[in-house]
Amino acid sequence: MKAIRNRYYEGPPSSNYDGVRFFSPGQPSPDKSLRALLRWRREGGRAKWPRSVPVTQHVPPTRSALPRVTMVGHATLLIQIAGLNILTDPVWSERVSPVSFIGPKRVTAPGIPFEALPEIDAVLLSHNHYDHLDLATLKRLKTKHDPLMIMPYGNDAIVRKSLRDANIQTGDWHDTIEISPQLAVTLTPANHWSARGLRDRRMALWSGFWLSCPAAQVWFAGDTGYGDGAVFREIRARYGRPDVAIIPIGAYEPRWFMAHQHVAPHESVRIFEDVGAQQAIGMHWGTFQLTNEARNDPRDHLHASLASAGIDKNRFRALEPGEYFGVDAAG
Repeated sequence: MKAIRNRYYEGPPSSNYDGVRFFSPGQPSPDKSLRALLRWRREGGRAKWPRSVPVTQHVPPTRSALPRVTMVGHATLLIQIAGLNILTDPVWSERVSPVSFIGPKRVTAPGIPFEALPEIDAVLLSHNHYDHLDLATLKRLKTKHDPLMIMPYGNDAIVRKSLRDANIQTGDWHDTIEISPQLAVTLTPANHWSARGLRDRRMALWSGFWLSCPAAQVWFAGDTGYGDGAVFREIRARYGRPDVAIIPIGAYEPRWFMAHQHVAPHESVRIFEDVGAQQAIGMHWGTFQLTNEARNDPRDHLHASLASAGIDKNRFRALEPGEYFGVDAAG
C-alpha cells in the first residue's frame, strides 16, 4: 500500500504533527465521517436565513495608533493598530466554495467596500477552509496592496499555487513574526482542522493570532472548539490578558456534529473568561449560512450567555458588518 504523504508541508513530527497530519494535543478530534455528514443532512432542522440583510458600510481611517477593529463580515476584520492595517481571513467574494457558482452565499455586503480599504500591510490567514482562505480575494489584495501574508504551516503551498511571488511567512503555534519594530504577531493554538478537498484533511495547520504592541494586546482566536478549555488557559498563562479578543460565536448547530470544531455562544463566553479579555468582539456569524442555526441566533444566545454569567453585554459585542470597536471610541 502506498504511504500517505502530506501534500502541503514537509517537516519532522512534533507535538502537534504526526508526520502526515496536524492535530490538537489532548483535545477531542473534530474529524467526522461521511456517514455523520449524511446523517446531519438527513436530519434537517436547517433554519431559513434571509436572502440579504442591509448593511451600513464604513470607510475606516487611513491609520490608527490605538486598536480599532472593523467588522467586514464572517471572520474578515480590519485591525488597525500601531499605525498598521491588518486583515484577518479576508473574503470579499460572493460565495465561499471551491467554485464560484454554488456554495454558501453571502447575505451581508462587506462592511468595508474593497475599494475603500486603506493600505493593507499584512494579512493573517488562520486556516485553509474556503470561508477563511479565499484565493480570489488574496489575488485582489496582492495586486493592489502586496501585503505580508502570515499563516500556519502548509497553507503557503495553497496560496503559492495562485500567487507565486506573494510575500508569505509561515509558522507553528507560538512562533512569532515581527511586522514592524512596534508590532509582533504570534500564532496561537486552536481546536480545529483543515481541508480543501477530500484527501487533505489536517495536512495544513490552523491557528489564531496574538498581536502585541506597546499600545495594546489583540487576540484573534480563529476557528475553534472549546474542548476542555486548556488551550485558552494556556494562552492566558503565556501571553497575558488581551485588551481586545476576537472570538467566534457562530456556525455551531447541530452540536453533536459541530461541538469539537466550533464553539457555541456559551462557550465563547467561557473563552472570554478563560483568557481574561477586557473587551471581546464576536465573529464568524451572520454572513454565510454554514450550519443549522438561524441568522441572529448567535448574537441572541451570546447576550443570554453574558447575562447568565453576569457580564455586561457591551464588553462582548457581536458586530454587524460595517460596525467597529475602538479603544478610544466605540462605533
